[in-house]
Amino acid sequence: MEKTTKKRRFLRLKEFWRRLKKNKLAIVGLCILCFLVLVAIFADFIATHDYAEQDLLNQYKLPSKDHYFGTDKFGRDIFSRVVHGSRISLTVGFISVGIALVFGSLIGAIAGYFSARVDNILMRLMDILLAIPQILLAIAISASLGTGLTNLMIAVGISSIPQYARIMRAAVLSLKDQQFIEATKAAGGSNFRTIFVHIIPNCLAPIIVQATLGVAFAILTAAGLSFIGLGLDPGVPEWGAMLSEGRDYIRDFPHMTLFPGLAIMITILSLNLLGDGFRDALDPKLRD
Repeated sequence: MEKTTKKRRFLRLKEFWRRLKKNKLAIVGLCILCFLVLVAIFADFIATHDYAEQDLLNQYKLPSKDHYFGTDKFGRDIFSRVVHGSRISLTVGFISVGIALVFGSLIGAIAGYFSARVDNILMRLMDILLAIPQILLAIAISASLGTGLTNLMIAVGISSIPQYARIMRAAVLSLKDQQFIEATKAAGGSNFRTIFVHIIPNCLAPIIVQATLGVAFAILTAAGLSFIGLGLDPGVPEWGAMLSEGRDYIRDFPHMTLFPGLAIMITILSLNLLGDGFRDALDPKLRD
């Protein structure tokens, strides 16, 4: 039985990859994302300078062979800061989405599986959070917790929980009356086992798509919080903070905002392309 289950999962994964490969834009997005992850991993080797090293004699230098992306107001190498900033931005994106994914999926599964009373209580709480624009909710949480990488990830993650809760709840409601769920209950399976072994694994397709797109929005939200001073501590190479530092010099020295802005744009674009590809590959209505 276990071998059969593993074989089915392997075949599903193989079919998913076959359908994903047909979407050329999704593959482009995947390649760009893999490249960015490699840059983040090997940032210490790729960076040409110490990202925190200041050289006041070389302020506002334009891009050159010595400084590929130029220097900022403190004479710091922008290329090295953008490279190291990939670590911060990708970490914030993936971990904050992980927080939202775990707690949102759990809340949505419980709301969809149990009684209407439990459903109403949990979903009304989610409705209250959804009534507040996500960026404003993230700002409020970040302002309460203070600056720092951990607080930034928590703020972005909590502000995204309601979306995952609603998606999981809708998926559970459409699944919980299926025959195999009834068979599990009749066989004496506990609610815990039914939810975590049978329901949640079968509801992952829409959650995966939302998570892929959610990483892009999380990076953008984190950049926005850093832009208004509610992100990381000063001096930390984060793309949003770099935009904030360069906005006063955008007319005279546009390279200070151009390169971190391009890094954000390329990352968001790759994740959106990949998210669209996941959606098409996982949608049963589009199976050929």
